[in-house]
Amino acid sequence: VGLAPAAHGGNRTGRMFTGDRSGDVLYQALYDVGLASQPTAVRVDDGLELYGVRVTSPVHCAPPANKPTPAERDTCRSWLVQELGLLRPTLRAVVVLGAFGWQAALPAFAGAGWTVPRPRPAFAHGTQVTLDATDGPDLHLFGCFHVSQRNTFTGRLTPEMLRDVLRTAAETAGLPAR
Repeated sequence: VGLAPAAHGGNRTGRMFTGDRSGDVLYQALYDVGLASQPTAVRVDDGLELYGVRVTSPVHCAPPANKPTPAERDTCRSWLVQELGLLRPTLRAVVVLGAFGWQAALPAFAGAGWTVPRPRPAFAHGTQVTLDATDGPDLHLFGCFHVSQRNTFTGRLTPEMLRDVLRTAAETAGLPAR
């Protein structure tokens, strides 16, 4: 779960996190741990396959200045809740990128039928929380710094840190990871 499609990325290419440097970092890491067929994603028909992975966001249109607002988050929440509800029978683990995504995802998970602990778990890189299900499988939630250029260029998020979170989430979900 990211933030929103980028104006020059997901909205143009038809796939989340494509066409920008954030996507370059994310898809390379997914490839490195065995969750993607190739290390790049540039357009919807580029041959990329994801294995047991879905990429989504709480805001579904590119926000002005590439910074989604709480109002946009709240307006789009029903779409994320519906998507999570459809995924619920097979969803075992979710990686949430960044504090904004974390804040947006927690109420969506509650709306889709998982129990979010009170007080709400705080976001931090490497945070792991299990959300109990009223019926069906529990959900394992993992926090990860966002793959933004600001975080990757400054070293706040390194490729190894991202791979570690993705690998742990994949193993928790029962997916083969390397």
